[in-house]
Amino acid sequence: MAEVKLFGTWFSPFSRRIEIALKLKGVEYEFIEEDLSNKSPLLLKYNPVHKKIPVLLHNGKPICESFVILEYIDETWECPSIWPRDPYERATARFWAKFFDEKCVPAMWKVCWSKGEEQEKLKEECTQLLKILESVLSGNKFFGPGENIGMVDVTGNFVAYWFGILQELAGLHVFTKEKFPNVGEWIDEFHNCSIIKENLPPKDKLTAHLQARFQAVAASK
Repeated sequence: MAEVKLFGTWFSPFSRRIEIALKLKGVEYEFIEEDLSNKSPLLLKYNPVHKKIPVLLHNGKPICESFVILEYIDETWECPSIWPRDPYERATARFWAKFFDEKCVPAMWKVCWSKGEEQEKLKEECTQLLKILESVLSGNKFFGPGENIGMVDVTGNFVAYWFGILQELAGLHVFTKEKFPNVGEWIDEFHNCSIIKENLPPKDKLTAHLQARFQAVAASK
């Protein structure tokens, strides 16, 4: 029996970020694919409150919520550190990781599924968020200190990969490299990292999955 198990889905950015963190740490794990339309008894047992993926199971003990899991991974397997060790830098990294999760992901997801006036408002909100990221990245290769990818970058995986596919399917041009060159360079560096590249869902497979969701939504109206 594997010491570490991860309950997730192949297409979830939240599952994928946990896989990336485990790979960066060199931790071996067993991945358990969940069917979100028919959640397993084990998932419901280990996450009875939210009933969501991802769930990390370590020595039989469940840890839930991706942000909490990322911190647990860094504290449990010390080297290499993926959160900054300096208290101020660590606090700053937490701030920007939460900025991705609490600001960028909800707005960038919703803008791709909305229409009309609501979409126009969300486009403006997303533009302002991208302007903030553009400013933070000025002169920096990644979010955070140093020249290596860190946990803020990993929590930005939705912006760096999923959003580009979604906005293309939705016929939007909220993000372009011309408008946000620093963000564009960061995305390129993100994709060029071998561990990142190996742990992103195949673009054609993810595009087909999301396209099917767009079609299902359109058919239901």
